[in-house]
Amino acid sequence: LARPWAIPGTPHLEHRIGGLEKAHITGNVSYDPENHQKMVQLRAQKVQNVAKDIPLQEVFGDPDGGELLVVGWGGTYGAITTAVENMRKQGHSVSSIHLKYLNPFPANLNDIFPKFKKILVAELNMGQLAFLLRAQYGISTLTLNKVKGKPFKVAEIEQKIQEILSNK
Repeated sequence: LARPWAIPGTPHLEHRIGGLEKAHITGNVSYDPENHQKMVQLRAQKVQNVAKDIPLQEVFGDPDGGELLVVGWGGTYGAITTAVENMRKQGHSVSSIHLKYLNPFPANLNDIFPKFKKILVAELNMGQLAFLLRAQYGISTLTLNKVKGKPFKVAEIEQKIQEILSNK
């Protein structure tokens, strides 16, 4: 999916970088619409090929599904994991996943989501991950967003889980 590289410093070869679209074969700057479409599709395919090297997503809790799946990424890991662990000790059917890869997503997410009745996405932002998951997988998500520059407290996540589970 890539042209051979001209190693910088190789005599009689030119190493070109920049933001303009390049022709598929030659690497010359190209304004051709057909070439542009081909290159956009080529870049998208390169990103999707990365998924082959991404490990499958693991589920903390019950991988066979349940009432609620809590999804997080980044700095939410500790609070989500502890909250889910506490809720499971109380007998609740709650599991979680912590995403390390967002583009592309792990290949098995499409198999995980349908196993859970509800999905809560807990994020330290305005809900961008929930938006991506809805767009990519067509799933309905509940959200817990915090944008105060502070991490989640375990109690905040437990409270949201309790609220969701009490509204079956």
